[in-house]
Amino acid sequence: MNKKLSIELYKKMYLIRCAEKQIQKYYHEDEMKTPMHMSMGNEAIAAGVCHALTESDQIFTTYRTHSIFLAKTGDVNEFFAEMYAKETSSLKGKGGSMHLCLPKKGFMGTSAIVSAHIPVAVGCAWANKINKNRKIVVAFFGDGAVDEGVFWESLNIASLMQLPVIFVCEDNELAVHSHIKERRGYNSITEIVKKFRCQTLEIDSTDAEEIYNLTSKAIDVLRKKPEPYFMNFKYYRYLEHVGINYDFDAGYRKKDEFKKWLKRDPVSLQRIRLMKSGYVNGEIKKIEKEILNEVVFTIKNVKNAKLSSTDELHKGVFQ
Repeated sequence: MNKKLSIELYKKMYLIRCAEKQIQKYYHEDEMKTPMHMSMGNEAIAAGVCHALTESDQIFTTYRTHSIFLAKTGDVNEFFAEMYAKETSSLKGKGGSMHLCLPKKGFMGTSAIVSAHIPVAVGCAWANKINKNRKIVVAFFGDGAVDEGVFWESLNIASLMQLPVIFVCEDNELAVHSHIKERRGYNSITEIVKKFRCQTLEIDSTDAEEIYNLTSKAIDVLRKKPEPYFMNFKYYRYLEHVGINYDFDAGYRKKDEFKKWLKRDPVSLQRIRLMKSGYVNGEIKKIEKEILNEVVFTIKNVKNAKLSSTDELHKGVFQ
Protein backbone atom coordinates (compact mmCIF):
# COMPACT_ATOMS: atom_id res chain seq x y z
CA MET A 1 0.00 0.00 0.00
CA ASN A 2 2.79 2.43 0.86
CA LYS A 3 4.61 1.67 -2.39
CA LYS A 4 1.40 2.26 -4.33
CA LEU A 5 0.83 5.55 -2.54
CA SER A 6 4.42 6.63 -3.16
CA ILE A 7 4.24 6.00 -6.90
CA GLU A 8 0.81 7.60 -7.33
CA LEU A 9 1.93 10.77 -5.57
CA TYR A 10 5.09 10.86 -7.63
CA LYS A 11 3.09 10.53 -10.85
CA LYS A 12 0.94 13.50 -9.87
CA MET A 13 3.90 15.68 -8.97
CA TYR A 14 5.95 14.68 -11.99
CA LEU A 15 2.99 15.43 -14.27
CA ILE A 16 2.67 18.90 -12.77
CA ARG A 17 6.40 19.62 -13.06
CA CYS A 18 6.54 18.18 -16.57
CA ALA A 19 3.55 20.21 -17.79
CA GLU A 20 5.02 23.43 -16.44
CA LYS A 21 8.41 22.69 -17.98
CA GLN A 22 6.66 22.44 -21.33
CA ILE A 23 4.92 25.74 -20.70
CA GLN A 24 8.35 27.28 -20.13
CA LYS A 25 9.51 25.71 -23.39
CA TYR A 26 6.67 26.99 -25.57
CA TYR A 27 5.42 30.16 -23.89
CA HIS A 28 7.75 32.39 -25.92
CA GLU A 29 5.86 31.40 -29.08
CA ASP A 30 3.01 33.57 -27.79
CA GLU A 31 0.33 31.04 -28.70
CA MET A 32 -0.74 30.72 -25.07
CA LYS A 33 -2.45 34.09 -24.65
CA THR A 34 -2.75 33.94 -20.89
CA PRO A 35 -0.66 35.11 -17.93
CA MET A 36 1.06 32.23 -16.16
CA HIS A 37 1.16 31.83 -12.39
CA MET A 38 3.42 28.82 -12.09
CA SER A 39 3.27 26.16 -9.38
CA MET A 40 6.86 24.95 -9.17
CA GLY A 41 7.73 24.36 -5.53
CA ASN A 42 4.24 23.62 -4.21
CA GLU A 43 3.58 20.30 -5.98
CA ALA A 44 3.56 18.35 -2.70
CA ILE A 45 0.67 20.40 -1.32
CA ALA A 46 -1.48 19.95 -4.42
CA ALA A 47 -0.69 16.24 -4.82
CA GLY A 48 -0.95 15.39 -1.12
CA VAL A 49 -4.26 17.14 -0.53
CA CYS A 50 -5.94 16.17 -3.80
CA HIS A 51 -4.93 12.52 -3.58
CA ALA A 52 -6.79 12.29 -0.27
CA LEU A 53 -10.02 13.50 -1.90
CA THR A 54 -12.61 11.61 -3.92
CA GLU A 55 -13.57 12.74 -7.41
CA SER A 56 -16.89 14.05 -6.06
CA ASP A 57 -15.20 16.21 -3.41
CA GLN A 58 -14.99 19.82 -4.54
CA ILE A 59 -12.18 22.32 -4.90
CA PHE A 60 -12.10 26.09 -5.25
CA THR A 61 -8.78 27.83 -5.71
CA THR A 62 -6.98 31.01 -6.54
CA TYR A 63 -5.30 31.97 -9.81
CA ARG A 64 -2.21 29.77 -9.22
CA THR A 65 -4.15 26.82 -10.58
CA HIS A 66 -1.85 24.46 -12.50
CA SER A 67 -0.73 22.06 -9.79
CA ILE A 68 -4.13 21.82 -8.14
CA PHE A 69 -6.03 21.34 -11.41
CA LEU A 70 -3.73 18.57 -12.62
CA ALA A 71 -3.58 16.88 -9.22
CA LYS A 72 -7.39 16.86 -8.87
CA THR A 73 -8.44 16.07 -12.46
CA GLY A 74 -5.41 14.54 -14.18
CA ASP A 75 -6.87 15.96 -17.40
CA VAL A 76 -3.85 17.00 -19.46
CA ASN A 77 -5.86 17.59 -22.63
CA GLU A 78 -8.34 19.93 -20.96
CA PHE A 79 -5.45 21.77 -19.30
CA PHE A 80 -3.50 22.55 -22.48
CA ALA A 81 -6.58 23.03 -24.66
CA GLU A 82 -7.55 25.89 -22.36
CA MET A 83 -4.02 27.28 -22.28
CA TYR A 84 -4.09 27.46 -26.08
CA ALA A 85 -7.74 28.64 -26.22
CA LYS A 86 -8.82 25.79 -28.47
CA GLU A 87 -12.37 24.71 -29.24
CA THR A 88 -11.69 21.34 -27.61
CA SER A 89 -11.56 23.05 -24.20
CA SER A 90 -14.78 23.04 -22.21
CA LEU A 91 -14.21 26.74 -21.45
CA LYS A 92 -13.36 27.54 -25.08
CA GLY A 93 -10.43 29.74 -24.05
CA LYS A 94 -12.43 32.11 -21.84
CA GLY A 95 -10.73 30.92 -18.67
CA GLY A 96 -7.04 30.68 -19.42
CA SER A 97 -4.49 29.79 -16.78
CA MET A 98 -6.16 31.80 -14.03
CA HIS A 99 -9.75 30.56 -14.39
CA LEU A 100 -9.61 26.81 -14.97
CA CYS A 101 -12.82 24.95 -14.23
CA LEU A 102 -13.95 21.32 -14.56
CA PRO A 103 -16.92 20.69 -12.23
CA LYS A 104 -17.52 17.12 -13.44
CA LYS A 105 -14.25 16.20 -11.72
CA GLY A 106 -14.80 18.35 -8.67
CA PHE A 107 -12.68 21.29 -9.79
CA MET A 108 -15.37 23.91 -9.28
CA GLY A 109 -13.55 27.05 -10.32
CA THR A 110 -10.95 29.68 -9.57
CA SER A 111 -10.71 33.42 -9.17
CA ALA A 112 -8.01 35.93 -10.03
CA ILE A 113 -9.39 38.23 -7.31
CA VAL A 114 -7.56 37.47 -4.08
CA SER A 115 -9.85 35.63 -1.60
CA ALA A 116 -12.94 35.96 -3.81
CA HIS A 117 -13.42 32.19 -4.11
CA ILE A 118 -13.29 31.51 -0.36
CA PRO A 119 -16.88 32.56 0.47
CA VAL A 120 -18.10 30.63 -2.59
CA ALA A 121 -16.37 27.52 -1.23
CA VAL A 122 -18.05 28.07 2.14
CA GLY A 123 -21.43 28.44 0.43
CA CYS A 124 -20.82 25.19 -1.41
CA ALA A 125 -19.98 23.48 1.89
CA TRP A 126 -23.24 24.79 3.35
CA ALA A 127 -25.16 23.31 0.41
CA ASN A 128 -23.41 19.98 0.92
CA LYS A 129 -24.31 19.96 4.61
CA ILE A 130 -27.96 20.69 3.81
CA ASN A 131 -28.01 17.93 1.18
CA LYS A 132 -26.18 15.49 3.48
CA ASN A 133 -24.09 14.25 0.55
CA ARG A 134 -20.88 13.91 2.62
CA LYS A 135 -18.87 15.89 0.07
CA ILE A 136 -15.83 17.78 1.33
CA VAL A 137 -15.00 21.24 -0.01
CA VAL A 138 -11.41 22.50 -0.13
CA ALA A 139 -10.48 26.15 -0.61
CA PHE A 140 -6.84 26.69 -1.61
CA PHE A 141 -5.33 30.15 -1.23
CA GLY A 142 -2.04 31.90 -0.60
CA ASP A 143 -1.07 33.53 2.69
CA GLY A 144 -1.73 36.94 1.16
CA ALA A 145 -5.42 36.02 1.02
CA VAL A 146 -5.74 36.04 4.82
CA ASP A 147 -5.06 39.78 4.74
CA GLU A 148 -8.48 40.22 3.12
CA GLY A 149 -11.53 40.69 5.30
CA VAL A 150 -13.58 38.14 3.37
CA PHE A 151 -11.30 35.35 4.59
CA TRP A 152 -12.18 36.14 8.21
CA GLU A 153 -15.87 36.46 7.41
CA SER A 154 -15.79 33.08 5.68
CA LEU A 155 -13.86 31.43 8.50
CA ASN A 156 -16.28 32.89 11.02
CA ILE A 157 -19.46 31.66 9.31
CA ALA A 158 -17.91 28.24 8.60
CA SER A 159 -17.00 27.92 12.28
CA LEU A 160 -20.39 29.19 13.42
CA MET A 161 -22.32 26.80 11.17
CA GLN A 162 -19.80 23.93 11.46
CA LEU A 163 -19.42 23.37 7.73
CA PRO A 164 -17.43 20.58 6.01
CA VAL A 165 -14.78 22.81 4.46
CA ILE A 166 -10.98 22.64 4.55
CA PHE A 167 -9.11 25.93 4.27
CA VAL A 168 -5.69 25.18 2.74
CA CYS A 169 -3.23 28.05 3.07
CA GLU A 170 -0.24 27.68 0.75
CA ASP A 171 2.09 29.82 2.81
CA ASN A 172 5.25 31.16 1.18
CA GLU A 173 5.21 34.28 3.38
CA LEU A 174 4.75 36.50 0.32
CA ALA A 175 1.84 38.47 -1.09
CA VAL A 176 3.31 38.99 -4.56
CA HIS A 177 6.54 40.69 -3.33
CA SER A 178 5.45 41.76 0.16
CA HIS A 179 6.79 39.70 3.05
CA ILE A 180 4.60 38.96 6.08
CA LYS A 181 6.85 41.17 8.25
CA GLU A 182 5.80 44.15 6.13
CA ARG A 183 2.04 43.52 6.24
CA ARG A 184 1.05 41.74 9.46
CA GLY A 185 0.64 42.92 13.02
CA TYR A 186 0.63 39.40 14.43
CA ASN A 187 3.02 36.46 14.43
CA SER A 188 1.03 33.35 13.53
CA ILE A 189 -2.12 32.99 11.45
CA THR A 190 -2.62 29.44 12.77
CA GLU A 191 -2.62 30.62 16.40
CA ILE A 192 -5.35 33.13 15.60
CA VAL A 193 -7.48 30.59 13.71
CA LYS A 194 -7.28 28.29 16.75
CA LYS A 195 -9.51 30.79 18.57
CA PHE A 196 -12.36 29.84 16.22
CA ARG A 197 -14.36 26.61 16.45
CA CYS A 198 -12.10 25.15 13.80
CA GLN A 199 -9.52 22.35 13.67
CA THR A 200 -6.01 23.57 12.76
CA LEU A 201 -2.60 22.30 11.78
CA GLU A 202 0.61 23.84 10.47
CA ILE A 203 3.66 22.08 9.05
CA ASP A 204 6.86 23.07 7.31
CA SER A 205 7.20 20.13 4.95
CA THR A 206 7.71 19.38 1.25
CA ASP A 207 6.83 15.72 1.81
CA ALA A 208 3.75 14.82 -0.24
CA GLU A 209 3.10 11.67 1.77
CA GLU A 210 3.09 13.56 5.05
CA ILE A 211 0.66 16.08 3.60
CA TYR A 212 -1.50 13.26 2.22
CA ASN A 213 -1.64 11.50 5.59
CA LEU A 214 -2.53 14.68 7.46
CA THR A 215 -5.23 15.54 4.93
CA SER A 216 -6.65 12.02 5.07
CA LYS A 217 -6.98 12.28 8.85
CA ALA A 218 -8.70 15.65 8.52
CA ILE A 219 -11.13 14.25 5.96
CA ASP A 220 -11.93 11.29 8.22
CA VAL A 221 -12.87 13.78 10.94
CA LEU A 222 -15.05 15.83 8.58
CA ARG A 223 -16.86 12.80 7.15
CA LYS A 224 -17.94 11.79 10.64
CA LYS A 225 -18.77 15.24 11.89
CA PRO A 226 -18.87 18.34 9.64
CA GLU A 227 -16.61 21.13 10.87
CA PRO A 228 -14.10 23.51 9.30
CA TYR A 229 -10.43 22.62 9.18
CA PHE A 230 -7.57 25.09 8.62
CA MET A 231 -4.31 23.68 7.23
CA ASN A 232 -1.25 25.90 6.87
CA PHE A 233 1.46 24.44 4.63
CA LYS A 234 4.77 26.22 4.21
CA TYR A 235 6.42 26.17 0.79
CA TYR A 236 8.67 28.20 -1.49
CA ARG A 237 7.59 29.59 -4.87
CA TYR A 238 10.45 28.90 -7.29
CA LEU A 239 9.52 31.32 -10.07
CA GLU A 240 8.33 34.91 -10.27
CA HIS A 241 4.83 35.81 -9.09
CA VAL A 242 3.51 35.83 -12.64
CA GLY A 243 5.61 34.50 -15.50
CA ILE A 244 7.90 31.60 -16.36
CA ASN A 245 11.23 32.95 -15.14
CA TYR A 246 13.26 33.24 -11.96
CA ASP A 247 13.29 36.71 -10.40
CA PHE A 248 16.08 36.78 -7.86
CA ASP A 249 17.33 40.06 -9.35
CA ALA A 250 14.09 41.80 -8.32
CA GLY A 251 15.46 42.47 -4.84
CA TYR A 252 12.69 41.08 -2.63
CA ARG A 253 14.27 37.65 -2.07
CA LYS A 254 17.69 36.06 -2.47
CA LYS A 255 18.87 33.07 -4.46
CA ASP A 256 20.51 31.51 -1.40
CA GLU A 257 17.05 31.03 0.09
CA PHE A 258 15.93 29.27 -3.07
CA LYS A 259 18.95 26.96 -2.96
CA LYS A 260 18.04 25.87 0.58
CA TRP A 261 14.51 25.02 -0.47
CA LEU A 262 15.72 23.28 -3.61
CA LYS A 263 17.44 20.71 -1.38
CA ARG A 264 13.92 19.85 -0.22
CA ASP A 265 12.38 19.86 -3.69
CA PRO A 266 9.15 17.83 -3.40
CA VAL A 267 9.54 16.01 -6.71
CA SER A 268 13.15 15.04 -6.03
CA LEU A 269 12.39 13.91 -2.48
CA GLN A 270 9.58 11.66 -3.67
CA ARG A 271 11.83 10.14 -6.33
CA ILE A 272 14.43 9.33 -3.67
CA ARG A 273 11.71 7.71 -1.57
CA LEU A 274 10.75 5.49 -4.53
CA MET A 275 14.35 4.34 -4.87
CA LYS A 276 14.51 3.53 -1.16
CA SER A 277 11.23 1.62 -1.30
CA GLY A 278 12.52 -0.78 -3.95
CA TYR A 279 11.91 0.84 -7.32
CA VAL A 280 14.95 0.74 -9.58
CA ASN A 281 16.02 3.76 -11.60
CA GLY A 282 14.94 2.16 -14.86
CA GLU A 283 11.39 1.66 -13.60
CA ILE A 284 11.11 5.27 -12.53
CA LYS A 285 12.56 6.56 -15.79
CA LYS A 286 9.99 4.51 -17.70
CA ILE A 287 7.18 6.16 -15.74
CA GLU A 288 8.70 9.60 -16.29
CA LYS A 289 9.01 8.95 -20.02
CA GLU A 290 5.38 7.87 -20.24
CA ILE A 291 4.25 11.06 -18.53
CA LEU A 292 6.48 13.25 -20.69
CA ASN A 293 5.24 11.51 -23.85
CA GLU A 294 1.65 12.10 -22.79
CA VAL A 295 2.29 15.80 -22.23
CA VAL A 296 4.26 16.26 -25.47
CA PHE A 297 1.67 14.31 -27.50
CA THR A 298 -1.15 16.34 -25.97
CA ILE A 299 0.53 19.66 -26.75
CA LYS A 300 1.14 18.59 -30.34
CA ASN A 301 -2.53 17.68 -30.83
CA VAL A 302 -3.77 20.78 -29.06
CA LYS A 303 -1.59 23.09 -31.15
CA ASN A 304 -3.06 21.51 -34.29
CA ALA A 305 -6.65 21.91 -33.07
CA LYS A 306 -8.87 24.82 -34.12
CA LEU A 307 -8.89 28.01 -32.10
CA SER A 308 -12.14 28.82 -30.39
CA SER A 309 -14.40 31.08 -32.44
CA THR A 310 -14.74 34.70 -31.39
CA ASP A 311 -18.47 33.96 -31.11
CA GLU A 312 -17.62 32.04 -27.93
CA LEU A 313 -16.99 35.36 -26.20
CA HIS A 314 -20.76 35.93 -26.10
CA LYS A 315 -21.73 32.45 -24.93
CA GLY A 316 -22.06 31.26 -21.36
CA VAL A 317 -21.85 34.77 -19.90
CA PHE A 318 -24.38 37.08 -18.25
CA GLN A 319 -25.55 39.80 -20.58
